[in-house]
Amino acid sequence: MQLNLDELSPNAIYHLMTQTVIPRPIAWVLTESSQDNFNLAPFSYFAPVSSNPPLLMISIGKKPDGTLKDSAVNAIKNKRLVIHIANADSAEVMTQTSATLEHGESEVEASDVALTNFDGFSLPRVSQCPIAFGCSLHEVIEMGETPQHLVIAKIEQVFIDDSVIDTQQERLVVDGLKVNPLSRLGGNNYALINEIISVARPS
Repeated sequence: MQLNLDELSPNAIYHLMTQTVIPRPIAWVLTESSQDNFNLAPFSYFAPVSSNPPLLMISIGKKPDGTLKDSAVNAIKNKRLVIHIANADSAEVMTQTSATLEHGESEVEASDVALTNFDGFSLPRVSQCPIAFGCSLHEVIEMGETPQHLVIAKIEQVFIDDSVIDTQQERLVVDGLKVNPLSRLGGNNYALINEIISVARPS
């Protein structure tokens, strides 16, 4: 099958991309709507951009009514966000937090998500996630006819649970099997890591 994207609707292209660009890492993003009122939502248009400076990118669309999603509104307003790597144990609750709520309604409270202090950072983190990045807003780029907001975040602090670190190595090595991250496929499907292979790169 060969498809010409000029002949497809934006919705059809979205479903095509989400079923073919697989698996995709998931950014579970916490922002602050107001003091001690936190928004939490997952995004799978997510990738690292640069290590110097350390940048992550999330592409955030709009709500069904055409308004900006709270994650984008809060990040732009407050310049702070926490990006989590959710694991398999978080699948159900993470998916619940993708529901569209009124601005100011907290997914943290609605889904009873436990937060904990993020040492050295101004926002809390989700306690059950093994990896969290405390980020400042670096840049926002609008693109497309919708448009999408590309939120580029600079990593300021990183939390890694000690249980997923391979302490037998001389330098920091994170055990992907112990992290057990969720990755996004098409539709309602996710993938898990159950095997890791190593292939040496050419010198």
